[in-house]
Amino acid sequence: MAFKQSLMENDSILLKAKAENWQSAIKLGTDMLVSSGAITPHYYDAIIHCVEKMGPYIIIAPNFAMPHARPEDGVNRTAFALVTLDKPIYFEGEDEPVDVLVTLAGSTSDQHMEGLMEVISILESEESETGVDLNKFRQCHCKEDIYAVIDQTLGA
Repeated sequence: MAFKQSLMENDSILLKAKAENWQSAIKLGTDMLVSSGAITPHYYDAIIHCVEKMGPYIIIAPNFAMPHARPEDGVNRTAFALVTLDKPIYFEGEDEPVDVLVTLAGSTSDQHMEGLMEVISILESEESETGVDLNKFRQCHCKEDIYAVIDQTLGA
């Protein structure tokens, strides 16, 4: 499933949200996907358990996390949720805070990788030191702004 279509179908965009810690930031995204039926509540628990066990593997670029777990951990269908935070949160052991999260629920390993690659392609930037331009999402004020960024980046 395409990133934009998933965000629309699952009504899973939350901008300038408040989160007290990394666990509550992750819950914002998973709650939207639980509400849509894309995942079960167990998926959130699996993400938290994996981060506690393996460290913040979900941070894939400075200031950007992609919470995810295995398909068998409660994924009903492939889906995404996008959350931007009003104030960044820190993960234990990390120097850089996170303020943009894209929750990925892949129903198969292939869809998991395809989803990851699509989101990265939207955020790619040659101008940025990290190669990722999170301002594309940070500057959005409504869902329509997010859709426009995706369309513009993917040439839709």
